[in-house]
Amino acid sequence: MIIGDIADEVARRVERAGSAVSGAFLEPTIRLGVTGLSRAGKTVFITSLVANLMNRARMGQLRAAAQGAIRAAYLQPQPDDTLPRFDYETHLAALTGPAPHWPDSTRAISELRLSLKVQPTGLVAGLRGPRTLHLDIVDYPGEWLLDLGLIEKDFAQWSRETLERLENRPQAEAFRAALSGADPAAKLDEPQAQALSAAFTGYLRAAREDGYSDCTPGRFLLPGDLAGSPVLTFAPLPPGEHGRGSLGREFARRYEAYKREVVKPFFRDHFARLDRQVVLVDALGAIHAGPQAVEDMRRAMGDILGAFRPGQNNFLSQIFLGRRIERILFAATKADHLHHSQHAKLTAIMEALLSDAKRRADYAGATTAALSIAGLRATTEDTVTHDGRALDVVRGVLLEDGRRAAFHPGHLPEDPAHLLTPARQGAPAWLDEDYAIMRFAPQPLSLKPGEGPPHIRLDRAAEFLIGDRL
Repeated sequence: MIIGDIADEVARRVERAGSAVSGAFLEPTIRLGVTGLSRAGKTVFITSLVANLMNRARMGQLRAAAQGAIRAAYLQPQPDDTLPRFDYETHLAALTGPAPHWPDSTRAISELRLSLKVQPTGLVAGLRGPRTLHLDIVDYPGEWLLDLGLIEKDFAQWSRETLERLENRPQAEAFRAALSGADPAAKLDEPQAQALSAAFTGYLRAAREDGYSDCTPGRFLLPGDLAGSPVLTFAPLPPGEHGRGSLGREFARRYEAYKREVVKPFFRDHFARLDRQVVLVDALGAIHAGPQAVEDMRRAMGDILGAFRPGQNNFLSQIFLGRRIERILFAATKADHLHHSQHAKLTAIMEALLSDAKRRADYAGATTAALSIAGLRATTEDTVTHDGRALDVVRGVLLEDGRRAAFHPGHLPEDPAHLLTPARQGAPAWLDEDYAIMRFAPQPLSLKPGEGPPHIRLDRAAEFLIGDRL
């Protein structure tokens, strides 16, 4: 087994060396990973990003677009034949058709290649012809990203941390009841094991629905063809000695199999090959859910940065160490749910949530950033009079019933500590503000030639992620 692992690693390094040489001397490629925590809008982000790179009238903050350096952008067959293609055309039709609607969410990994024909500008513009840069966008569920943190944890540590988190959560009531009737030291009973696993999966689904972020193992929520398999049939257990053939020993074995057969192949085959990464976060949803959801999100983003191998890619590092994530963007989505006067506050909250983990990434040589964005703008802004004072609102079509409504979610604090401090202290609710949330449907669009879908700061996100290579 050890010799086989060494041979596999040597083969992978030779493959990386060939890719590095090809990228250095032929047509370079950026592999951009796009993921997000629950309901963050990955599909909309990717669809709008590609559409706005192909029709760049709304991309003024992407310097290469503003300067006319991007001469053309076109889709090509993706390089990975074993991955499903991101269904860009179907998703774009859903967002921009005569009866617009939100596309289906990501449930598995997919890929799309966008090739950009770039003409150098400045002094060398007349000396060099256009060059091609390939942007390979890899879309994968955020639950899979959080699973990378399991690699360094054994079953006992994962169980302890998970049980501590769910101790006071009402979403876990059914699982706690099932766990109280189980004896981890008793002989394995498969129906009982399946019942425990099902109760734990039910908790994960309820927690995700209520705005919590760290819902691992992620494949319990998106099982695919692994549904019902032993590798997805376990649950956290209290500490104790578990003998051979016991429920506790079998759950620990299945947990290790999950890391070996599910998590590590994803890291090896996909994640470890990325150059840049976007992590989309529904920060407004977490704020609405309360302080505990915000603290859970802060921990999750710290774990995410810990899972990356941040640093700078160069020719030698790609050959001998494997690729590293050079740039990481954490983007708070649904900025169109806020009046623009509050966008800076939302960005400041994201930066504060990232502060501890960001210092570690910066030290390793990676570049990180936080933004508040909207992949597709579904609202317009207005000012109304309420109780004798002006109130900044957004207007849109409510997803639930199709009514048009004006919405004000509450005033975000100037100082992010007003949110993060009660979150760290485990406060059950906000003391001085009730943050509301609504879900808006996409509105019919009338796009002029050369225009992509309307967005908020998608051009700034693109400038951070790929602008240096254009």
